[in-house]
Formats: sequence, C-alpha cells, structure tokens
Amino acid sequence: MIFDGILALPWWGKLLVLLALVQVTIAGVTLYLHRCQAHRALELHPIVSHFFRFWLWLTTGMITKEWAAIHRKHHAKCETAEDPHSPQVYGINRILFGGVMLYVKESHVPETMQRYGHGTPDDWLERTIYTPHHKKGIILMALANVALFGVVPGMLMFGVQMAWIPFWAAGVINGVGHFWGYRNFQTEDASTNIVPVAAWIGGEELHNNHHAFPTSAKFSVRWYEFDLGWGYIQVLSALGLARAKKLPPKVRLDPSKLEVDIHTLQAIATNRYEVLAKYAKSMKAAWNEEVAKLRDSHVLADSAAARKLRQWVTRGNAQSEAEREAVARALATSPRLATWYRMREELARTWERSSLSTEQLVQQLKDWCDRAEASGIEALAEFSQRLRRYAAA
Repeated sequence: MIFDGILALPWWGKLLVLLALVQVTIAGVTLYLHRCQAHRALELHPIVSHFFRFWLWLTTGMITKEWAAIHRKHHAKCETAEDPHSPQVYGINRILFGGVMLYVKESHVPETMQRYGHGTPDDWLERTIYTPHHKKGIILMALANVALFGVVPGMLMFGVQMAWIPFWAAGVINGVGHFWGYRNFQTEDASTNIVPVAAWIGGEELHNNHHAFPTSAKFSVRWYEFDLGWGYIQVLSALGLARAKKLPPKVRLDPSKLEVDIHTLQAIATNRYEVLAKYAKSMKAAWNEEVAKLRDSHVLADSAAARKLRQWVTRGNAQSEAEREAVARALATSPRLATWYRMREELARTWERSSLSTEQLVQQLKDWCDRAEASGIEALAEFSQRLRRYAAA
C-alpha cells in the first residue's frame, strides 16, 4: 500500500492546501522581499519579517540580499542592456520561460551584490544558515510534503511550489509586466499593469503603478484597482505588525488657482508621471490626425509603425539610430507633432535635477504654460490651463 501521508486528505483538500501554500509564498515575496527589503516602503514586525525569511528559505531557496540587489538594479537600469530581466532587451519568451536563469546569472555578479545589496539581513541566522545552506530548505520542504501528503501527491506539490515563483515572479511579472497591459503613468520604462484586480500574484500585477511610485507600500492608485498585498498590509497594521512608510501621492486640482507658483512646481514634480500620462491623453486626437497625414505622405508605412513612433515620442526612448531617424523624419514632416514633442521634452525637464534655482524653475514653468496657450493647438492650451491648477496635496 502506497503511503498516503500523515494528513490523508482527499485530492481536492491537497489542492486547496497547495494553493494556500503558494499564496503564502507570494505574500512573502511581495511584502517582505519587495516592499520591505528592496524598497523600504514597509516596516514589518521582526516576528513577521523572520517568518517570511524562513518561509522563503523553505519554499524557494532565495537569498534576501540577492533578490533585493537584482530588483534594485532592475529599477536603476530599466530597459537597458544592464537590466537583469527586460523583455525589451531579451525578448518576452526568454523572460517568461527563462527569467529564473537570468536571475541566477545576475546573482553571481559581485558588483551587483556589492552596489545594490546593502541594508539586507546580515545576522547570525543569515550568515550561518539561510545564505550558505539556501538549498537545504527546499530539500526539507520536499521531505515535509512527502510526510504530510504522501509520496506521489507530495512530490507533485513540491514541483508546483518550486515552479511557482520562477514562473509567476521571474517570468510573468518581469516579462508580461513590461510587455503587455495598460498604463496609468507615462514612466520612462515599458512597465504595464497586467490587470486592475491584482489578486493572484499578491498585487504585483500593478507593475506600472509600482514603477511610477517605487517607494510606495500600496500599488493600487485608481478606484477600480485592487492590490491584495495592500490588503495583507492593512490586516497586519491593524494587529500592530506592519507600518506603511509611504503611499502614492494624490493629485489635487484647485479650480481657483490660475497662476503658476512654487506649489504648482512641487505638485507636478511629485505627480510627474501622471502629468505626462495626461499630456499624452490630451494630445490623442491631435496625434491621430497628424499620424493619418504622415501615413498619407508615406512617412509611416502602417499602423505598427505608428504605434512604434508613438512609443518613441511619448516615452522619449528611441535608442537605435534607425529609431531616432524615424522620429526625426516624422517631426520634420509635421510641425504640430514637432511642437507637441518639443513641449513634452521641455515639460519633462522641469523636474529633472538642474542648477537652476526654485524661482528660475517656477519662471520656466510659467513660460512653458504661456507658450503652450499661445501655440494655436487647442489641446495643448487646455492641458496648460489644467496644469496651472495643480496644488499641493
């Protein structure tokens, strides 16, 4: 008779247990590794923090320092050749099905660990157990699975647990989250929100929101979005076991505010990605009209070329010589598009680090609004008038 495990659960009971176990692992990744360790957006009680550290050692074999360092480098070098896992660089298939191999490769780069792995646990347990014996945890998990659920079910559950994070985190989040979905914010990378109800991967589905506000403990920003990880944080906070250190900023518009001042400057700098997203949205009709003209004049070959041009122009991420030449041809053919592009670039420079004083930056923003409203482009003028109403939250 085949050993059926100490718990002797029916097949559906084992399935429910498996789903619960992998969701605890996802919670460990999003709360402990991501929001707490990599970005310092969340404080966890030592008991909770160590539970997740032990659980991840047991179920994934991942080392906190390695995960935090690789993720921090991803943010610092996003969508470049130095990004450890960008589908824009490596292709979506390689990230989706082989992202874990890129993770392992990057974990062996000493410079990455030294530069980006600071501030992670370095206590006795980490130095003597979790880091040097990181593979022994998963062996212990395999033995526990067999003992509790039986040989065949236990090993099947072990296989799913071992594949869960490599596929859903290293593959789906790092791959699909930079390739397909919707965008609330015009970040400089290709990050996307996969779905608005982020309940399967602990809230990590809201990846564009995270890239816009990486130090926020909460990933949802729209009323229709749901971040399961934030739900966990609220429960832990109510129990005194967690504290969110920072949340996404909220846009506040003051209808009576007509003049650009220091508060306007501060508000648009804080909400810069929302500002650029609104800019792109406000220009959509004008953009479509100009693109139709470019296609008629054969500057653009088809709709795919138009989508690429829009990406390069709105994100300012044309990298190759051919891409930059395509942008230059389009701008030279369309004065309105050239104005739209130039004004966007000038606006983006408003919140970049500069040698200008605050007073000079405010004056620069005033001049931008005056020129936008005198441009003869109705959508641009309306956007400028909305921009003047930005106020401190």
